[in-house]
Amino acid sequence: MTPRRLSAALFLLALPLHAGTPDATAPPAEPKKDEPWIKPLVDVRARYEFADVQGLDASHAFTTRERIGLVTADWYGFSALAEGEFTQAIVRDFTNGVPDADPITPHNTNISAPETNELNQAYLQFAALDSQVRFGRQRLIYDNMAFVGNNGWRQNEQTYDGISLSSHFIKDLTVNYAYIDRVNRIYGSEATGTNRSVTGDIHLINLSYAGIKGLTLGSYAYLMDFDKLTGWDNDTYGLSAKGSVAGFLLYGEAAFQTKAGAANDHDAWYYHAHATRKFGDQALIVGVEHLDAGFQTPLATLHGFNGFADVFNTARAGGTLPGLTDVYVSYTVPVFYGISWANIAHAMGDDDISTSLGWEFDSTLTKKFDDHFTAIVQASHFETESKFPTTTRVTAELNYKF
Repeated sequence: MTPRRLSAALFLLALPLHAGTPDATAPPAEPKKDEPWIKPLVDVRARYEFADVQGLDASHAFTTRERIGLVTADWYGFSALAEGEFTQAIVRDFTNGVPDADPITPHNTNISAPETNELNQAYLQFAALDSQVRFGRQRLIYDNMAFVGNNGWRQNEQTYDGISLSSHFIKDLTVNYAYIDRVNRIYGSEATGTNRSVTGDIHLINLSYAGIKGLTLGSYAYLMDFDKLTGWDNDTYGLSAKGSVAGFLLYGEAAFQTKAGAANDHDAWYYHAHATRKFGDQALIVGVEHLDAGFQTPLATLHGFNGFADVFNTARAGGTLPGLTDVYVSYTVPVFYGISWANIAHAMGDDDISTSLGWEFDSTLTKKFDDHFTAIVQASHFETESKFPTTTRVTAELNYKF
């Protein structure tokens, strides 16, 4: 760890501990006697997925995924969680996209839903003074997941080995810091090498301040050095702001990245802005997201950006995009029987919008039956004459959580 990174990490860790009142030495609260000592965790998803990418055979996948675990009650600030993740491919007419991980059907379109049996999360937590520290394998989600997320759309989620701090000790200030030495990727327990996991020296610093009425300010520094996938290396520094003006919810974000590109040899900028207007249960969003050529987001939840057809995921993660400007309009409306219908249209251009990369239309129906069951149907189509392939994806799934 370089002195610069060590200093930044220690400063962030020290901030909530020395903001000081006499209460800083108070012990954590005693355990609540009415809580069970151990509670089960159950998260089950059954999903059918169709995918058709130009130049490949269409794929059909029906998979089931179970996350089963246990979490302990708080005991003088200490608690623990352990969770396994298991995915089965019932209809196997697809390829998962990496060697050694079943199923593999040559010439078929990629659907990243490999069979797996693995430890998903296992961590020890200590909570006190409106702060918590976790040590072990854990889920990390920062902000809108554009830079750090769990890839939760996929059956096998992305998790992280390391230590994390989240603190609300200072009024209106949220401090997040994580040191990660292993990223457990979405390709499952049978994948090998860097497809299974990536080791490195990763520092994630994220701050949010809500002390100004009607305004939330954010900042972050994500410093990533990987042992083998060195093309993913980057240092990214960003600022964000969101607030309400004249009935519109406005959001703006800008980030600067060094070591951008597949060769880590140049600097790049990122911008994202959108405006939301609600009309009762309906919502209209107009936005634009821009990445300079080479800007990369290897730890992001990529499905949430640039269209649900996932055309740009690999290039966005690895810094091989020729730049991307995504202008989008989203409209969400309730329809019938409690179903929410969201439609998004995207127009994609390159770095300076001189070349069209294509357009995409996404549509999602969501029905929440109760606190346990949720059904989602999602369809997306990407059309282009650029080097990126025309792509269609359709998903139908039922989720159960307990």
